[in-house]
Amino acid sequence: DCELIEKNAKNVTMVSPVVNSGGQLVNGSKNWSGTVYGGSPDYLEIRKYEIATGVNFTNEDVKKYAKVGLIGQTIVEELFDDGEGPIGKTIRVGNMPFKVIGTLKERGENSMGMDQDDLVVMPYSTVQKRMLGVDYIQQIVCSAASENLAEAAVEEIENILRASHKIPEGGDDDFDVRTQQEMLEMMTSMTSMITTVLIAIALISLLVGVIGIMNIMYVTVTERTKEIGLRMSIGAKNAAILMQFLTESMILSLIGGILGVILGLVLSYVVSLAMSLPYVVNVLWMVLSFVSCAILGLIAGFFPALKA
Repeated sequence: DCELIEKNAKNVTMVSPVVNSGGQLVNGSKNWSGTVYGGSPDYLEIRKYEIATGVNFTNEDVKKYAKVGLIGQTIVEELFDDGEGPIGKTIRVGNMPFKVIGTLKERGENSMGMDQDDLVVMPYSTVQKRMLGVDYIQQIVCSAASENLAEAAVEEIENILRASHKIPEGGDDDFDVRTQQEMLEMMTSMTSMITTVLIAIALISLLVGVIGIMNIMYVTVTERTKEIGLRMSIGAKNAAILMQFLTESMILSLIGGILGVILGLVLSYVVSLAMSLPYVVNVLWMVLSFVSCAILGLIAGFFPALKA
């Protein structure tokens, strides 16, 4: 399939097979869990990775299943001391040693917060035979001649694969072709759905909170009838009694808000560590949460205060 696309797709400039595997990377006493990607020499150009130091592997390395690779900056930082050049050094992934022939320029995190520098790139044949022990590839990545020709390239690839796989007219494809735009739209759709679910959960939680505070305030009013009567007998106005119970309701709500924010910060930090995601604190949302707590406290305490 890969060879047919490379030969017959006119709107495709570069093609690379892809196989990948996770593995423990070891250099002396240092180790790091990373991802190994296997591709052709064009893989770096297709994925827009630039070489910082060293060289790319060659088609000859692919033919020989050469144990060579290029590493991202995260791997460099985790496995090598400051000032120590990784080029020419041998490190191990799983049980297989390989020679570092290049490092990649830093790219940082993508839109989903994933580290794009935490990777090793090797010849796909090396990952196939020496790491995974398989004779197939998992994916094919291609580069269109231009952004405007991306859809035409997809159509070409689909036609080539349907002919190669002998899929009859109207039959279901046994492959899937995606563009970066489609993948971005899919991720955006998933994010929107998750956000909607979280908002719904938050609204339900707030409703339960309002009902809880309202019930507590009703009980408080009932238990403090004598206190209310005593205050009114010495001159307290209805407005003062109303304000007293509204204030108590707001304080209850704000205490819950403070505890919620602290718990949210702690849990978010734990999740960010566990999933290697960036930890970002949005002060605006924290302020909005406190304002919401104050408003909800007013709402929850209004009817109990009127009863008082």
